[in-house]
Amino acid sequence: MSTYMPTLKQLQYLVALKEHEHFGRAADATFVTQSTLSAGIRELESLIGVTLVERTRRIVRFTALGEKIVEKAHRVLREAEELAAIAQASGSPLVGEMRMSVIPTIAPFLLPSLLPRLRAERPALQLYLREETSHAALDSLRHGHADCVLLALPFPCGDVETEVLFDDPLYVAFPKDDPRDPPAQIDPEMIDGNRLLLLEDGHCLKEHALAACNRAELRTEARITGTSLHTLVQMVDNGLGVTLLPEMAIRGGILANTQIAARPIRSLSAHRDIALIWRRNSPRESDFRLMAGILRNAAAMQREAVAA
Repeated sequence: MSTYMPTLKQLQYLVALKEHEHFGRAADATFVTQSTLSAGIRELESLIGVTLVERTRRIVRFTALGEKIVEKAHRVLREAEELAAIAQASGSPLVGEMRMSVIPTIAPFLLPSLLPRLRAERPALQLYLREETSHAALDSLRHGHADCVLLALPFPCGDVETEVLFDDPLYVAFPKDDPRDPPAQIDPEMIDGNRLLLLEDGHCLKEHALAACNRAELRTEARITGTSLHTLVQMVDNGLGVTLLPEMAIRGGILANTQIAARPIRSLSAHRDIALIWRRNSPRESDFRLMAGILRNAAAMQREAVAA
């Protein structure tokens, strides 16, 4: 008796439906019509003899078995992509497609110096970028939507390969007319928790900032309202409080045209490590190591340009 083997296309349809929870959006994501996607999933259900998805007019709900199968489907599709990656890795380095997720507190400050360098040095590389918070980026990596992730450590990343690129110190940013006139370095005890503005949950920089301050009470005292670093800067510029910024953002000009000063924190934890991560045992490891070197050099050139 032969067992029916799902096709990769059917598994792609199933995974897309799980991700988007809507037949129309899942069809758009897989570049087929809604009827094609729906028929593909029904055929899969019919041939394996189980219901994977409960359909109503308003809701798409996966059955318990459907949840298990879609999780397996993620792994099968990732393995299939890595088969193609093995062949690609045997040729010239850094050619073809690479999908990189980048967290929002890195993307606007490092990528502008990186992308022209990549275009000049690696014209055969097609780099697709996706800006996501750390948790979302790791989900993308786990499910095969991203090949590598550029993020900041420490952060729980799971079973991945990591290459640390450089250290990114943290600074306290405050209005230039602050009557307390902070010294050249700011002790964590000087930070008023009631005036501290941090990013909302989901951004790893929030945890890095709290670790730099090393004061447990700030977790409840801080006004966690910012959705981005640029939003926090505008709040500080309007006298609403103080915040912590990475040196990378300051070098990238985030304080231009503001009345904000920034001073380093006197703390051993007042920094984050910028790193590139990828799935363990990926056949493209040599490509990611090369990319890490390019990222490291781009950051070094940016620092030199600012210093000059």
